[in-house]
Amino acid sequence: MPRQTKEEIDEEILDHAAALFAQHGFAETSVQRIADAAGYSKTGLLHRFPTKESLWEAAIGNCTGAIHEIAGLDGVPVGPERDRLMVAGLVDLGLKRPGLMSLALSVFSRAGDPRTANAECDAIADPILASFGIDREGGDLARAARVVTALGGIAVAVVALSDVEPRDQLREHLIAASYDALGHSR
Repeated sequence: MPRQTKEEIDEEILDHAAALFAQHGFAETSVQRIADAAGYSKTGLLHRFPTKESLWEAAIGNCTGAIHEIAGLDGVPVGPERDRLMVAGLVDLGLKRPGLMSLALSVFSRAGDPRTANAECDAIADPILASFGIDREGGDLARAARVVTALGGIAVAVVALSDVEPRDQLREHLIAASYDALGHSR
């Protein structure tokens, strides 16, 4: 088995951190909890990321970068094809980095709460919503409900089905189910 690179190790740690931040929030997630989840000592983790804040910033940065990469569909108009590309990108993210997917979708549960909503959450949520043609200030409630349902389904499914093989077939089923949730016929 080839040895992991520094970048791969950091990605793995940040995925665990993102999952814990999504589940417990920043205040209730300790460095020790992240170290335990990632299989490192607290000292070893702090060697790579010197503070909990640096873990948070790196996890948010990774998540924001991944979402902007997925949502970078400027040449594709809002509609069924763009929806399919967004869903496929989000499914791929969820299968590869479930913690980042959990963090990305956890922002939607914080969106209306001024105690937890912030610029970092907006930097994640806004490109997702915009890519699906959703206006945060109002608009098509039925469309918003379908989009959030599809996103929630992806997040739950990638965690619940994490051991299912073959992954390529699982990927196609998740894309199809999410596309259906958006109201598109195949």
